[in-house]
Amino acid sequence: MKIKLYILLLLSTSLFAQKVTTSIDTTKNKIGAEFKLTLKTNVDTLSKVVFPNAKNFGALEVIQSYPIDTIRKNDRYELVKKYGLTQFDSGKYTIPSIKILINNKAFLSDSLKVEVANVQVDTLKQKMYDIKDIAPANEGMGNWWKYLLGLLLIVGIAALVYWYIKKRQKEKIEEEIYKTPIEKATSLLNNLEKKELWQHGEVKAYYSELTDIVRNYIEEAIDIPAMESTTSELIEGLKTASQKKKMKLSKETIDSLFVVLKQADLVKFAKSKPLDFEITEDRKKIERAIVTLDKAIPVVVENADEMLLNEMQRQEQLKRELKKQKNKRIVITAVSVFLLLFVTTTYFVATKGLDVVIDNVFGNSSKELLEGEWIKSEYGNPSVRVETPKVLKRTDLTKTLPKNGMALIKEMQSFAYGSLKSNFYIMVSTLQYKQETQIDLAKSLDGALKAMESQGAQNMIVKQEDFETKEGIKGIKGYGTFSKIDNENQNSTKLYYEVLIFSQEGGLQQIMIVHEEGDKYANEISDRILASVELQNTKQ
Repeated sequence: MKIKLYILLLLSTSLFAQKVTTSIDTTKNKIGAEFKLTLKTNVDTLSKVVFPNAKNFGALEVIQSYPIDTIRKNDRYELVKKYGLTQFDSGKYTIPSIKILINNKAFLSDSLKVEVANVQVDTLKQKMYDIKDIAPANEGMGNWWKYLLGLLLIVGIAALVYWYIKKRQKEKIEEEIYKTPIEKATSLLNNLEKKELWQHGEVKAYYSELTDIVRNYIEEAIDIPAMESTTSELIEGLKTASQKKKMKLSKETIDSLFVVLKQADLVKFAKSKPLDFEITEDRKKIERAIVTLDKAIPVVVENADEMLLNEMQRQEQLKRELKKQKNKRIVITAVSVFLLLFVTTTYFVATKGLDVVIDNVFGNSSKELLEGEWIKSEYGNPSVRVETPKVLKRTDLTKTLPKNGMALIKEMQSFAYGSLKSNFYIMVSTLQYKQETQIDLAKSLDGALKAMESQGAQNMIVKQEDFETKEGIKGIKGYGTFSKIDNENQNSTKLYYEVLIFSQEGGLQQIMIVHEEGDKYANEISDRILASVELQNTKQ
């Protein structure tokens, strides 16, 4: 009997030790303020405790589930779990008992009563202000940077082409800058050495340029067709010219030149490969031969006037040549850029279509609206929730209504973007009558169309059909075309319109969209707007 009593006491002690205690920081709070609910349980170190993970405790919403605090007390744990609760309606509420699992066995917390109080507002002492109008959103960067980037790219390509052509032409013009053939030959020999052709294995190219330099010099200085002559013909012509012009040339000079030219022929045509020191020696022989030939040419003394005249003529000719080359560079650059643009444009026209290219290059206001940042907002009362490419601004439609019509209206609100004169126009309006009235949607549509006619719409074609929103609210849709006359230019533009009208509890909700007929981007905008329409259901 004592053993049974001991076991019973042990079990009751264990159950008591595992009891859940409940507390709350306050039982009265303001709307939206946080109640902090605390649950505590005392268990042994081997026990498994599971606290609930709920979104609501009764009518109160769980806005925060805090981490579990664990406090060790000798051979036991005290687990503390806190929840942040709130309620956005005033009143008295009960936090129900909450189930906690300890070793898969359910334990219930105590229920608590709390009160949520209204926030007191003294409207007599506090100033009242009018409702502010919708603030326009900051405009984004737009697409100007794309055009700037494209322009910079074109300018960069043009500059690159111009620089490349100028560099190539500069080498040719430099030939005309030299005052004498010997100056030209010496400069070209120095440039040849800087290229280091034979050091990089291009022996054939080196000998070709080397012999071209000496042949050019002989042709310009001694008037021998050296460039078209064979080596033997060149040497014979040089001997003949030296006799006619009484040039004092030694046999050694002519033989030395002949040896180098023959060596060059072997390199170019017989794939001969002279040694490095032979190449260096051949270059020196050519240089000595040119200097010797230049000294052997009889000097014709010109008087100062003739020299000045020749120099002026040379400079004038050089200026004309430079100007000619500059104009040539400009033409080539312009043609290159034009061809690049033409090929690029042709490619995109073939792959994307002409309209897409025109819209992207020159811009399209409807396309920019479609691809911009859209805004979803509510307008009027009963509210119309709709997504638009721009924020709709409050407008005054009272002037468009007859005087006796305003006497029947309790409240009227209208919001719009654009106008009937712009490329795209959207208007959302709502009104409530003072007395409950049976509204004929067809007549209301007719009134909306007459209002459009009063603003300049002509030759209006009207089609009509039923329309139903996603919420199941039924209305009427009118659509068609009309002409807009520009009084200044007497031009006529054909516009497409869509009007949605709904009637709820003695009030009207209206959506109107107008844009140019055939504008595919505007059609997409219109479809997206109409698909987003959500109406406040006043019957709920």
